[in-house]
Amino acid sequence: MTIVKSQWINFLRQYGPIPRNDNMYDEAIHRILQQKKIKPIQISSEYMEELIENFQSESPASVILTGTAGDGKTYYCREIWSYFGGSLDTWESRDKVKQLKLPNSNKTLFVVKDLSELQDFEKKDILEQLSSILQNPDEDKMFLIAANDGQLIEAWKHANPKDNPQIERVKKHIEDLLVNGEKERPGIKLKLYNLSQVNAAKLFPQIVHAILNHPGWNECQNCSLREGDGNNKCPIWENRKRMEGSNDGQLILTRLTDLLELCELNDIHLPIRQLFLLVSNMLLGHPDAKDHLMNCSEAARIVSENKTALASIYRNIFGENLPEKRRENTRVFEALGKFGVGYETNNFIDNVLIFGADDPEFERYYQDWVVNDSYYGANQIYRANQKDYLEGRAEIADDFLLSLRSQRQRLFFIIPKEQEEESHFWRLTAFHYAGEYLNEVYRRAQHGKVSSQITARIVQGLNRIFTGFFVRESDKLILATSGSHSQAKVSRIFEEEISVPKRHGQGVQIVMKNGKPCLEVKLSHLLPAEYLPLNLVRFEFLSRVAEGALPGSFSRECYEDILDFKSKLLNLVERLRLEEGDDSDPNQLTFQIIRRLTQEGTIDHNTVEVNCHA
Repeated sequence: MTIVKSQWINFLRQYGPIPRNDNMYDEAIHRILQQKKIKPIQISSEYMEELIENFQSESPASVILTGTAGDGKTYYCREIWSYFGGSLDTWESRDKVKQLKLPNSNKTLFVVKDLSELQDFEKKDILEQLSSILQNPDEDKMFLIAANDGQLIEAWKHANPKDNPQIERVKKHIEDLLVNGEKERPGIKLKLYNLSQVNAAKLFPQIVHAILNHPGWNECQNCSLREGDGNNKCPIWENRKRMEGSNDGQLILTRLTDLLELCELNDIHLPIRQLFLLVSNMLLGHPDAKDHLMNCSEAARIVSENKTALASIYRNIFGENLPEKRRENTRVFEALGKFGVGYETNNFIDNVLIFGADDPEFERYYQDWVVNDSYYGANQIYRANQKDYLEGRAEIADDFLLSLRSQRQRLFFIIPKEQEEESHFWRLTAFHYAGEYLNEVYRRAQHGKVSSQITARIVQGLNRIFTGFFVRESDKLILATSGSHSQAKVSRIFEEEISVPKRHGQGVQIVMKNGKPCLEVKLSHLLPAEYLPLNLVRFEFLSRVAEGALPGSFSRECYEDILDFKSKLLNLVERLRLEEGDDSDPNQLTFQIIRRLTQEGTIDHNTVEVNCHA
């Protein structure tokens, strides 16, 4: 038997969640690649061409790259340095500020690859130089500075901007760019690129393609474990095959990309460093390997011990190969773990997995979804645990429940798209409406109008929270209070109703705002609209409330957010009344009280008049 010990696998392993992952830092990448003679992993960078064009132009702007740790700021700096002829030796020197004469030009580029590396007095000097350059249109110098946004704002404190109007102007300009998510503004020749705005779901397929098609895999050609019989084949190679397979691989990539898209829409940003970590763990993860990531020798041992089932790519996607604490402390697994895949289920799925072998109602699904996958599906371990569980052996219950969790995770990535509805597919997650939110709200709102039925459900959920009654009305938004603008659970004072279909300047609809879905509420053509951002959690919350869930028990945070939104709408109502004028009798107070719900679930309210005359 010939077991090849691949340098490529060892290199890829360094990207994973191990204690010392040098490959996670750009500074170490080139050194390791040169030592091991490994070709770099190449992916296209969203802003690289734009940045190079800027520095090649006749009037280049200085550039600040910001974002969270792992977004690729150092990578951008190094690539630009190399593109314009900077030497690798100079780049790897200890100089914190590197200087480069641009080719065919009299201009000089100063590169600060990490502002946090500088001492306070050095930061002060750099920012003062930057301020001077930015406000001198004839200057032949420019800066390329990389800094986390928090570090960037903090650094300006050392430049004493209040004592220098020139510095204060630049500081205010940068703060405005950060707050408004803008790249540049007229007046100062500066561009700010926030790499945290790069969507992980767009980057991820590129990373997968680059890793799966890397020439380093050619080292596996002569390994005897590559094409073994049954379960006697390399789990690393098996995971790679599943990721690149024409059908299964596309489904894994699509479903995982959807989860990453949902993370972004739920305001959870995953930097490129975490995406590399995820792919490495998907391919190499195993709970019994050193640092829980396989190399070639350990893959051979795992095959010999018949433990290949625990290398399942479907488990590894959620970091199940790692101890719980490390999984929770790894950003990408913490984010994906919020979906609860494996822990959430429905009766149909569990009936297939537990009783499908003997129940004619579920046998077809069991054959397609479980038996047809002898490596990670109906493997020897799962069948033995299933048999013992059905025979009532309590001592193996925990083992079977662990196997069951792994199978649910696998089904999330293998159930065909045409069977999603009948299997209640999204109930394998904690977000039953996630598929609808992604496909029928986010993607539909980008190119057209969101279904009126979905809008009606969201309005119904809002009405139940706004009033505290189990109302069914969904063609109008009902505003009610408890006699003040307090956040009471039950509100009996009827204040206003807003038509959902556009009518007389009113309207409620789901629209895109700043790249994300929002509920737009228009009270009148006299006033601006009010917006409620609909992230995944908030959309799920309102949909569940419309379905019958109690608001406070489902999500206290969402419940309070919705009541805050109600307060904003009530303020609009007050503004509208002032705009329209008040011709009521000052000696008579008139208001409406919600008496009850009708049998149809609509509110019944009566007008009450109180004589205030002394």
